[in-house]
Amino acid sequence: MTKMFRKSVLTVASLSLAAGVLAGCNSNAEETGSPEEFKGTITIWDGPRWPDKDDNKFHWLEQKITEYEEANEGIEIEMVQVPWAEMGDKLGVAIAGKAWPDVAPVDISGSAVSIDHIEQGVVEPLDAYIDEEAQKDFYENALDAYTYDGKLYGIPNSITLHTMLLNLDLFEEAGVTPPENGKWTYDEFLSAAKELTFDRDDDGKTDVYGFSTYIMPGYYEAWPFFYKNGGSPLNEDMTEFTFDDPETLQAIQDLADLKLTENAAPETHGGNDVGGTFQAWANEEQRTVAMQPWATWAIGAAQGAYPTNFAVAEYPTGDAEKATTIGGVGGWTMFHQDDDANKKAAVADFMQFISTADEQVTMAQNYGVFPARISAAEQDPFAENPEMARAMEMSEQVVMLPRHPEWRKIDEAIQTELQLVFNGEKTAEQAMADAKVVVDGLLE
Repeated sequence: MTKMFRKSVLTVASLSLAAGVLAGCNSNAEETGSPEEFKGTITIWDGPRWPDKDDNKFHWLEQKITEYEEANEGIEIEMVQVPWAEMGDKLGVAIAGKAWPDVAPVDISGSAVSIDHIEQGVVEPLDAYIDEEAQKDFYENALDAYTYDGKLYGIPNSITLHTMLLNLDLFEEAGVTPPENGKWTYDEFLSAAKELTFDRDDDGKTDVYGFSTYIMPGYYEAWPFFYKNGGSPLNEDMTEFTFDDPETLQAIQDLADLKLTENAAPETHGGNDVGGTFQAWANEEQRTVAMQPWATWAIGAAQGAYPTNFAVAEYPTGDAEKATTIGGVGGWTMFHQDDDANKKAAVADFMQFISTADEQVTMAQNYGVFPARISAAEQDPFAENPEMARAMEMSEQVVMLPRHPEWRKIDEAIQTELQLVFNGEKTAEQAMADAKVVVDGLLE
């Protein structure tokens, strides 16, 4: 059974619950129950993934649900379709109202679910269902992303990172040579962006821009540019806001100035239209931007639903003289179950059913992500996909976002000010000074 949320603008709900909201919750019960004994409904939320021939982007999970229901009489899986951009807000509302799903595709980094939620009992530990031997098949960093205080709070199913995607047809049209081996400095990138901005039909209007991206809470395609001079949003022990150091301020201003002073990015640069930004690069009826940064899912899209002649490149280097990218781990999290041990066991069983090595290979080959399971990676899912193989080489450049309990609020404070920089309403210095006031209050 499938439900679909209507797209709507929601007021951002606070994800922190009042003390005692979950008083009496027992997420550490030793009884593991039996999935065979459970009869009832399991609810799972998911976002759109890769399309089938009918442009159905939920077909993979729908098929797995059918298979599981047929093999487990008496269990019904209800899927709720949620746009990725709305997942965090909708979960925030659901958590505040104690109406969460049984399973959702989120991590515990703080963007939607935080350490606070674990401590409040909102998220269930899974160690009773995935023992140490089974955990050995997952990459250590994938497990780390779902581990807190020695317990596992999710099943990793994918690893992703961000790359630069270059439209080679536009490079050729503009007479610009792509960076050798996908490596370049920021000055070389800037030069290319300016050369790739041109008026195709001599009508006095720019038809193609060199670069664009978007800025909004929870999305980090632009952030490796802010790291190029060695910066990061917080210091190592997460006690100080550091996006206001001079090197980072320059990096932020550089990227905004692609639109504000260099005229090498469209007016939408730095806005919050995720879909429109991607369409400008990928849609064959548009193709008005030559370069954009995306998570690796976009590689799969450019090879499938939006066939594009493209190359994968690294983010340009700055004063730090090394390329950096943002990485993340995706997977499934179980939300608090009442005292029905059999249902909890069934939910865990279904989560494992959709997280096998074979399913992770399928996900890797179709959705542009890397497997979180070692046995899946050993199947060499990218043997015939040089673009994904090239992106995988960048895994050594990955830095992870701070895993602070208040990261969602910290991120919102920073991204809101970044939007003002890209709109030309504030300088990077002014914006990060204002962000610092909010973030310092969250760090206390």
